[in-house]
Amino acid sequence: MNPPMLFDDWTGIGRTLFVGFAAYVVLIAMLRVSGKRTLSKMNAFDLVVTVALGSTLATVLLNQSIPLAEGVAALALLIFLQYAITWSSVRSPRFQALIKAEPTLLVHNGQYLDDALRRQRVTRDEIGAAIRANGQADMSNVAQVVLETDGSLSVIPR
Repeated sequence: MNPPMLFDDWTGIGRTLFVGFAAYVVLIAMLRVSGKRTLSKMNAFDLVVTVALGSTLATVLLNQSIPLAEGVAALALLIFLQYAITWSSVRSPRFQALIKAEPTLLVHNGQYLDDALRRQRVTRDEIGAAIRANGQADMSNVAQVVLETDGSLSVIPR
């Protein structure tokens, strides 16, 4: 027999609402305890953890075979690991070098650095958009464009 497409029963909806509310409250509490850095936009590692938290929350909500306690444990593990990684990277430059990328100079004195653009997979059109977003009319007004560790482009005018 095929599973129902639109509605099975009120028990499933009730479970989703209860578990969703409870998991959300626990997740918010854990994020508040772990500090602002847990969900900051700092590097690719942070983005992966943020996506993993969302995926875990969705799985707990929609998969009836996963008890709320196991879902909370998974969320707590991800937040603990994020906290441990950031704690370690703040205290150890060597560890930080493993976790965090360095900014990359893409434009210097108004000249494109084509090798850096290729390595970072950034196009001249993307540089142009960043320059315009910064209020600059053309490259002659730009000293540098830097690809930051969070993927954003910083434009430094002359």
